[in-house]
Amino acid sequence: MNHEALAREMRGLRDQVTGLTDTAVGTADGLLIAADTADCIEPEGLAALAAAGLGLARRTAHAAQRGTLRRTVAYGSQGVTALYAVGDSALMVVLGDEGMDLDQLHRAATGAVRRIETILTSPHKATEGV
Repeated sequence: MNHEALAREMRGLRDQVTGLTDTAVGTADGLLIAADTADCIEPEGLAALAAAGLGLARRTAHAAQRGTLRRTVAYGSQGVTALYAVGDSALMVVLGDEGMDLDQLHRAATGAVRRIETILTSPHKATEGV
């Protein structure tokens, strides 16, 4: 896996979306893959909680016969948490302040999620980075 490419995607998303403060990518079972978070955020715990939330949202969408879950958004008193499914085996969690532009986020995240899935599923080459 190319960790530099993941870091570029997370930074790029932050640069594109007003109010976006933190991002992380994790496995669907809650293991952290990569994070671009503030020091006050514990990224391993964030990935675990995001996986639990995404799992519940997936089950709810399925039970309600609403198809494959793409994203879920939670609104807090001091900002927003958005969870995006990255294929069947990973997720991206995005944190933003109260001013985060969700429409802008959803537009930008569509491409980012697709590219992150490609990064995660591409075979690692032994010569990469050499």
